[in-house]
Amino acid sequence: MKLYNQDCLPAMKEMPDNAFDLAIVDPPYGIARFGNRVELSNRLCKTAKLNEWDVKPSKEYFDGLFRVSKKQIIWGANNFTLPASEYFIVWDKQQTVDNFASAEYAWTNYRMPAKVFHYSIHKEMAYRKEHGGKIHPTQKPVALYKYLLTNYAKPGQSILDTHLGSGSIAIACHDYGYDLTAYEIDKEYFEAATDRIERHKAQGQLFQAVGL
Repeated sequence: MKLYNQDCLPAMKEMPDNAFDLAIVDPPYGIARFGNRVELSNRLCKTAKLNEWDVKPSKEYFDGLFRVSKKQIIWGANNFTLPASEYFIVWDKQQTVDNFASAEYAWTNYRMPAKVFHYSIHKEMAYRKEHGGKIHPTQKPVALYKYLLTNYAKPGQSILDTHLGSGSIAIACHDYGYDLTAYEIDKEYFEAATDRIERHKAQGQLFQAVGL
């Protein structure tokens, strides 16, 4: 696993074509336009910024992403201009609160029937409470990334994440044995994510030791 506290754009420029089998990314959506909902989400997050991270990626970013990865899963696809695709993935949050989205949508170029991952946001909140809280405003469940790896990746494949955020994908890749390369430009988020990942690894090692 290789995690970098740097901008993914210059990093991708140095990568060869098709360097990764699969990119699973969750870039900023530009959600500041939703005002009060964003402010509430930030208040629930231990390391939230004042939306300074919330800038949509440029065309240069998507051009680079498509060049360096063979397959892509891109969350927040309804916020971006992406190539036409009949294929998509939905995370059904099973949430009924009017002020928040009850689902999130991902674009993919996998030629597979649309899939829906049913995972309650309330279950995710309970998980966060037991594992150190929410550290990023757009934090996604580890369970979601494990679902994606199970259904879209193959053992031995290399995975790219351009926006590490809370590190949920890194925990999923660690648990399932995938080679992950990930970037996070914000130092505070990066440190919070890597601390979370190391705590998860240590917990797993403790459980293994107890089982001996």
